[in-house]
Amino acid sequence: MEPPTSPEDFIPAGLAALGIEADEIELAVIGAAHGLFWPPILELLALDTSAIPIERNPDLSKAPPSR
Repeated sequence: MEPPTSPEDFIPAGLAALGIEADEIELAVIGAAHGLFWPPILELLALDTSAIPIERNPDLSKAPPSR
């Protein structure tokens, strides 16, 4: 089975699986948000971070040190 490639294929199914009913206007807004946010998310996922050193035991109460 092929995974859905179009937002019109998986957004209504995902909402239905969660028991959320959405009308055409809500689906259009969700589709527009998907079109706006998904390409940058894919760019972030494709970003190669292997050259960045791992920060061991970071102190999350402080800002990261300047490099």
